[in-house]
Amino acid sequence: MKKQKAEKKLYCSDIIIPVRDTLYVINGKWKMPIIGTLIQGSKRFKELERSIQKITPRMLSKELRELEMNQLIVRKVYNTLPVIVEYEITKYGLSLKKVFEAMYEWGIAHRKRIIGKKQ
Repeated sequence: MKKQKAEKKLYCSDIIIPVRDTLYVINGKWKMPIIGTLIQGSKRFKELERSIQKITPRMLSKELRELEMNQLIVRKVYNTLPVIVEYEITKYGLSLKKVFEAMYEWGIAHRKRIIGKKQ
């Protein structure tokens, strides 16, 4: 019986640690909206700012740096006049597409359950 408990605790930690790691990377109010926007195609900073309601330029800049640090997006600088900077999701970042879609579906179902059919 004690052996089963030890296996169960190991199993729980095997689940919790990767989930915690995932949440660490995509945590916060803005990262998933940024990822969702960039899944649709590359964007300039101002385009991102307009696409994501109520995000401040300072917060957008911070979140973009963190997403870039975690290799989910790439910042591309084009040597033009004026300089053009675009943000693009990486192949690795696209691996979150299924997570994003699952969160979208769950969010719709949850909204219907809790507050009715309003959207």
